[in-house]
Amino acid sequence: MNEKTKQWFAVYTKPRWEKKVDNILLRKGIESWCPLQKVERQWSDRKKIIEDPVFKSYVFVHIRNEERLQVLQTEGILNFVYFLGKPAVIKDEEVENIKLYLLEKDVKIRVESLKTFAENDKVIIRQGVFMDNTGTVVKGGTRKLYVRLESLDQVMIVEFPASYVAPLLSK
Repeated sequence: MNEKTKQWFAVYTKPRWEKKVDNILLRKGIESWCPLQKVERQWSDRKKIIEDPVFKSYVFVHIRNEERLQVLQTEGILNFVYFLGKPAVIKDEEVENIKLYLLEKDVKIRVESLKTFAENDKVIIRQGVFMDNTGTVVKGGTRKLYVRLESLDQVMIVEFPASYVAPLLSK
């Protein structure tokens, strides 16, 4: 990447810090974007329309490579979102498509992780020392999985980050 070229990245934030982080980054002069949508919330005494982040615990930043440390040193940011060992670059077109979609009248977006695995799902390990082994999810989640690996006639329970595994597709 050219040092002067800006690219979009996603950063993880503390829970419910998306709007705060976006404001802090903007005050620091860093281009950021927290996609929001209007949702109706019910309180015990009233209903109210609020702006809620579309992506929970994520904010997008449009930065040059040399600005990454400044972003990481921002209160409320936990880390960059990584893909294949590097901060994941988000295509300009994807960001523009989300922005355009949010401009449509009465838009409702529901975001679900593709990496949510349930108990008894068959998976293949895509990273780490157990790469290319298959197993069964004993305990699922979005960040950590416990996978039973049945090799050498032994049952071994191994904890994996969810990003290390993929669904095992039936042939």
